[in-house]
Amino acid sequence: MTASDLVECEAAIRNGSRSFWAASRLLPSSIRHPALALYAFCRMADDAVDEVARDQKSLAVLQMRDRLERAYAGRPKNTAADRAFADLITEYDMPRALPEALLEGFAWDGMERRYETLSEVRAYSARVASAVGAMMCVLMRIRDPDALARACDLGVAMQLTNIARDVGEDARAGRIYLPLEWFDDAGLDPETFLSAPHISDDMRRMVKQLLREADRLYQRATPGIEALPFAARPGIYAARHIYAGIGQAVARNGYDSIGSRARTTGMQKVGWLALSMTRSMLSTVLPASPCLYAAPLSEVAFLVEAAAEPKPQTGWSTTLLDIFAQLEARDRRMHHPRSHAS
Repeated sequence: MTASDLVECEAAIRNGSRSFWAASRLLPSSIRHPALALYAFCRMADDAVDEVARDQKSLAVLQMRDRLERAYAGRPKNTAADRAFADLITEYDMPRALPEALLEGFAWDGMERRYETLSEVRAYSARVASAVGAMMCVLMRIRDPDALARACDLGVAMQLTNIARDVGEDARAGRIYLPLEWFDDAGLDPETFLSAPHISDDMRRMVKQLLREADRLYQRATPGIEALPFAARPGIYAARHIYAGIGQAVARNGYDSIGSRARTTGMQKVGWLALSMTRSMLSTVLPASPCLYAAPLSEVAFLVEAAAEPKPQTGWSTTLLDIFAQLEARDRRMHHPRSHAS
């Protein structure tokens, strides 16, 4: 990776993801630099899909498919993020199934998929967040299944926190990530909610329930951080504490993430960075927690398998090819509607 590409990747993260930027400051340069390149590519892909109009999302996902294909073919698109990610593929033998999982999550967004159960929300979170956690492990040369499982726990926890924080923002964009069965249990109609998003006791309970699940997974993830190389622990602990802190801010707002968006302050981040340093020191003398060896969540098991057992890079999976075909068909319908004779 060239110095100029790294500078561009750093700028993209510093401006686009303050939480990761703060946490990354505690990583050693040998991990921090490739991590910034990884997050720059993932951020670019996320923005490419999320920040376009509804009728452009399918096309954006398909364009990201082509960019990922080019990166694995050694012919990346001529941007810093693409070039740096192609370098990571070669240097770290990055299993193709991991960025493919990320792209599948973006494809689900492009298809405007909704999720009936908490398990389905975890499956979505596995793709858009745990896949990145597994790739981070690859950058740290970690292929141990137990450590990978805990990294995936952390990814799901962080994404559930994001969902809890952004209920109102997502609703105003016509999106729901909370489990639909929770709406059924509360006697609420999702379409009615989307037409006029507002806070209610039922919505507060849903947000609280989602954050409770995130907290459970933060606890499960912690032993995995303690199993990392010492130099990597402070940065990953920082990510864990900063994102958990976002959930705490939502709780302080009375679990109202519709009328306001929870935010954390610079001073709070400084405190979490200091806490992360302290916990990293303590983890060198504490015995390994039994939670380290807990079985992976069923929704992330495919990521653990892919990262733990690197296989020869192959083409797209049948599932992803089917999804791309659906997106291409949807894109044609939206941009070339069939004409009808009068």
